[in-house]
Order: sequence, then C-alpha cells, then structure tokens
Amino acid sequence: MTSNRRPLKIRDQRIMNGFAAWLSQRSVTPNQISVLSVICALAGAAALVWSGQQVGGERSIWLIVAALCIQLRLLCNLFDGMVAMEGGKQTPAGELFNDVPDRIADPLLIVACGFALPGFESAQWLAWLGALLAVMTAYVRVLGVSLGLPADFRGPMAKQQRMALLTGACVLSAFDPLWQQPGLILWVSLIIIAIGSGLTVLRRLIGAYLRLERRGIE
Repeated sequence: MTSNRRPLKIRDQRIMNGFAAWLSQRSVTPNQISVLSVICALAGAAALVWSGQQVGGERSIWLIVAALCIQLRLLCNLFDGMVAMEGGKQTPAGELFNDVPDRIADPLLIVACGFALPGFESAQWLAWLGALLAVMTAYVRVLGVSLGLPADFRGPMAKQQRMALLTGACVLSAFDPLWQQPGLILWVSLIIIAIGSGLTVLRRLIGAYLRLERRGIE
C-alpha cells in the first residue's frame, strides 16, 4: 500500500504530522476528507469561472479565492492518506475514495481555467485538452499498477506540478490590471499543462512498457 503512495516531503513536516494526528483522534474519516477535496475543487472551479465574468479588483479577488481553494484541495489529498495510513483508519473502499475524487477535481479546475479567459478563443479547447491529458496521466499510472508494476508518479506534469502551476498562475493573474495583456498568464499555464501532461503520459507509458518487457525476459 505504501509503495503506491505519492512521495511527498511535506508528509515529514512536524506540523503536518501533528495536524494529521489531531484529525485521526476525531470522528473524521479519510473518505470524508477525500470528498471534501472535491468540494474544495468545485469551489475553486466556481471562483475561476466567476472571475471570467469580472474585471479589475473583483476579478483579482476571485482568482485569489481560486488559488486558496486549489491549495485546500491539495491539503485534503495529503491528509486523507495520512489519516488513513498513519492514523490507522484505512477502509476497504479507501482506494476508491483516494483515486476517484482526484479524477473529478483535476478536470474541474483545469476546465474552469478555460472559462476564466473569455478573451482567448483557444482557452476552452486548451483547457479541455489539458483536463483529458491530466486524467490520462492517472489512467496510465493505475493501469501499470493493475499489471503488477509499481506506481509511477513521474512528471514533468504530475498532479502536484499541475496544481502548483495553476495556483501560481491564479496568484500572478490577480495582478492582471498591471500587465499589458490581462489573462495571458493563465492562458500560458493552460498550454504548459497540456504539453507537460502529454509528456507525462508518454513517459509513463514508455516506463510501463520497458518494465513489462524486462519482466517478460526475466
């Protein structure tokens, strides 16, 4: 089970371990935290879409709200696993709750980013492409695990990198009134997510192929 966990240095931080231990002592289940991650993503997506209907300072506020929601979603992703594993609250259906919410949250946020850019004609199809490829990165990883391979979390655009990029783009875009081309940063982030996710899918596919071939020879 632990070999299939995403390696995260933040798990080793004392404050994170302390909060996870505190949650473990409450009547909070890992599955509830996983569901909460989708709610945070939905709130972030709504903030992104709404920001596309605003201008100036109001748009900036909603972009900051979106960035905060993205980070809350990632914290939920962190603590559901820590409460389950370190807190000893694993459930038989835990793997479903660990994976399915991510497959909902990622596309929600990436597609919403396209709706935050009404002035860019290519934004929506770039967002849909990025969302599709983001799901594919996870599909290839899970497929490899189903074939008996170790979970492959390699990038360059795994979930953590996608959400870090999107968070940074939202924060920088909050200062759009200072730039010559409002929305450009978010638009560029969509291009990077699409290209990076495509490369990630390719790298994981090649990695799975090589491992399977080596296993066949052995």
